Amino acid sequence: MKRTLLASAIATSLLLVTGCNDKQAEQKTVEKSVEKVEQTTAKAELGSFGVDLSARNEAIKPGDDFFMYASGTWYDNYVMPADKTRFGAFTALAERSEKQVKEIIDSLASLENPSAEEKMIADYFQAYMDVEALNKKGIAPIQDVLDGINNISNVTDLTAAFGRAWLEGTSSPISGGMWFNRINPDQYQMSLGVSGLGMPDRSYYLTDSERFTDIRTAYVAHIAEMLQFAGINAEEASKKADAILALETKIANIQWPREKRRNRDLTLNQIERENLATEYAGFDWDTYFKQTGFAIPHLNVSQPEPVKNVIKLVNDESLDTWKDYLTYHAITGNASLLSEDIYNADFAFYGTKLRGQQEPRPRWKRAVSEMSGTQSLGFAIGKVYVDRYFPESSKAQMAELVENLRVALGQRIDGLDWMGDETKKAAHEKLAAFNPKIGYPDVWPELDGIKVSNNDLMANIRNIRQFFRADAASKELEKTDRNRWGMTPQRVNAYYNSSFNEIVFPAAILQPPFFDPNADPAVNYGAIGAVIGHEMGHGFDDQGSKSDANGIQRNWWTDEDRAAFEKKADVLAAQYSKYEPIEGNFVNGRNSLGENIGDVGGLAMAYHAYKLSLNGKEAPVIDGVTGDQRFFLAWAQVWKEKRTEQSMLQQLRAGTHAPGRYRAQAPRNHDAWYKAFDVKPGDALYLAPEDRVRIW
Repeated sequence: MKRTLLASAIATSLLLVTGCNDKQAEQKTVEKSVEKVEQTTAKAELGSFGVDLSARNEAIKPGDDFFMYASGTWYDNYVMPADKTRFGAFTALAERSEKQVKEIIDSLASLENPSAEEKMIADYFQAYMDVEALNKKGIAPIQDVLDGINNISNVTDLTAAFGRAWLEGTSSPISGGMWFNRINPDQYQMSLGVSGLGMPDRSYYLTDSERFTDIRTAYVAHIAEMLQFAGINAEEASKKADAILALETKIANIQWPREKRRNRDLTLNQIERENLATEYAGFDWDTYFKQTGFAIPHLNVSQPEPVKNVIKLVNDESLDTWKDYLTYHAITGNASLLSEDIYNADFAFYGTKLRGQQEPRPRWKRAVSEMSGTQSLGFAIGKVYVDRYFPESSKAQMAELVENLRVALGQRIDGLDWMGDETKKAAHEKLAAFNPKIGYPDVWPELDGIKVSNNDLMANIRNIRQFFRADAASKELEKTDRNRWGMTPQRVNAYYNSSFNEIVFPAAILQPPFFDPNADPAVNYGAIGAVIGHEMGHGFDDQGSKSDANGIQRNWWTDEDRAAFEKKADVLAAQYSKYEPIEGNFVNGRNSLGENIGDVGGLAMAYHAYKLSLNGKEAPVIDGVTGDQRFFLAWAQVWKEKRTEQSMLQQLRAGTHAPGRYRAQAPRNHDAWYKAFDVKPGDALYLAPEDRVRIW
């Protein structure tokens, strides 16, 4: 698949540090924020209270399909635009964010005396949009990369090319990047693993059904077409494409399945740099690391046996096949930055065949996406975005909601009947140590020294990559930066970082339907409240729970409590694995387990906090909808989405989340949902009380 590089704390009150024992103080904390919400309920953006009731299909029983009950009329009538493969609440907000960023860029381009960062943004966008210049250049912007590949004469040269893969936009079967030491989060560490596939997941190579055989046939034809842009004739390109597929199939066989790759016990294999050549012999690590620019002495090998097997493959496979592999990946990996004929050929496979997208997105949207990453100009744009579009009042109210969810989870931990006191004490310590980051960084990354022109897109890309690689390498021996954000403010998403025990909510997600300061409290708790709970839940899911309050991976559980937790998790994995969106293709309940625990647990936390906010009173009925109904409807409409079948398949095989349709059904594990919507035995989603998964 296309390569991407991943990569003001709110003080915890004494009340929370001490384990949330003062219940009256907790209640006042919750009431304070709700008071503020109730004062402005009438001005919600969606409907009269924050939920789009017109999206419902009331002909469908909530207990048969809660997704379609909550959003069925919208789903049945929404026509997917030709440039999309998925549309839902996340997409709608992402489009709003894109338009806002475009307005920012347009305004910066008209400034008479822009700052250095403002000029970088305007020049980068201009270079990206100059299609005429790109069409004249054709393949030329990466000809030096292709020439370098062609000049590879031995395995040492090949290893050097693997080390340059990220900088050159190509691929490597061995991946390496700087991350945090899971045993000592104050320390950076190089993480090594197996990568190098051109299709979304190993199953695309190894599944023998007609659907996947057809995809592989199309992939070979696509590889051959792309190789011809490098001057290789059609007959030779076809032979080389067959060999490349065969090579990637060998890599796919070597890789662990996704559910195994997310097991933190299996992927924690630390080694000192000086011992790497002995333990993982046959690979020129010095040459590889010289090209990456990193010299970190501490490493972690996420897939030990696969790395050893890939090293054997590097040495045993034909050098010419590896060169053809690199040539193809150099072209496809940079296709979006080259001429339209190259981009369109690449899109025909990756866009249309793999995702069902009929037309490319408008070029300006692709430009905004390319510019907005954490290792591009995303934070420079984010500064302006926050100034223009993110009110400080939203940050303050969000902070209060986070604390309310913290209170609720603390009380729920106290009430767990399957966890003992010793583990509960450690769980409270971890909860109290959660560090929320809301909206935007307190300390913005410095981008001094990046050279950006308005007429050379490829030079801009390389300069930016070189800048971030050098910046990371310069800090590799320093203490880790806890001000670091893994998303820009204009990104519609959220995340939990186990190494820092932090939950992060960029500004762009703090909008309807997720968060509306003027919505009914039930809606905000059911939407952003459950999202907050979801991210908190990642600290206590099947993998996040393997790190302690300080972000150190260690076992803080008693054996009995861990066994009880895993028994519940197994039931949830089995529950989601029964969902079959496409005939013969099921949700991978084991691979999506962490996200499903986050959803089910997050809903429980948010509902608990919502009930605390009512202070024993009954919520009002609004437009015939009770408070509990509003809460669960808000949750379901957050996951409103429509997908192409190809996009759904990719989500099932390569994604860690269940599709939105099934995330919307998470309330079937909550007793209050049954009462709110009169769900009874015989309804399709009905679970007997003993079968409902209650973890957090």
